[in-house]
Amino acid sequence: MRTWMLALLLPASQAQAEEPLFNAQGYRAAHYRGPTLRPPGGVTRIAPAAAAQLQPDRDALFIDVMPAEGGRRDSDGRWRLTAVRESIPGAHWFPESGRGEPDPEIVAGFSRGLARLTRGRRGKPLIVFCRADCWMSWNAAKRLRAMGYDTVWWLAEGTDGWRDLGLPLSVAIPEGGIAR
Repeated sequence: MRTWMLALLLPASQAQAEEPLFNAQGYRAAHYRGPTLRPPGGVTRIAPAAAAQLQPDRDALFIDVMPAEGGRRDSDGRWRLTAVRESIPGAHWFPESGRGEPDPEIVAGFSRGLARLTRGRRGKPLIVFCRADCWMSWNAAKRLRAMGYDTVWWLAEGTDGWRDLGLPLSVAIPEGGIAR
């Protein structure tokens, strides 16, 4: 029986091993949940306790890039959600913008949203997060640096680290709104 079970599991594990983790641009493109040890180049890691000392929208923009699990984006840019996202109070949620190869419309919305929120100031501090051990925030931090933002901080522990400090979370609304 062990041989039979191994035969069923082997093709799946081989497929995972052959699937590249990173694309040609250096973004994590598969298996987004896993240890993230270092920030991308030009990005500074910030601890949850240090981030908690900053006031959202005044000291820094908090940027949540958690995917809209089970949700989808309509053609008008609004989201149809199947699950509630609890995030850091005051954070701006840009679902799916941390994918290694996001839809071009997602990237365009991310770019427009950040330009609006920063009022075009590329030096405005940005704190990017998702959950602990999530490559989505790593990808988004790398993407923000590539977009020319100078002060990008990566909160690797994400909302998990925030909650572990005993800090509150609140229901997030995606940038672009919710379809009714």
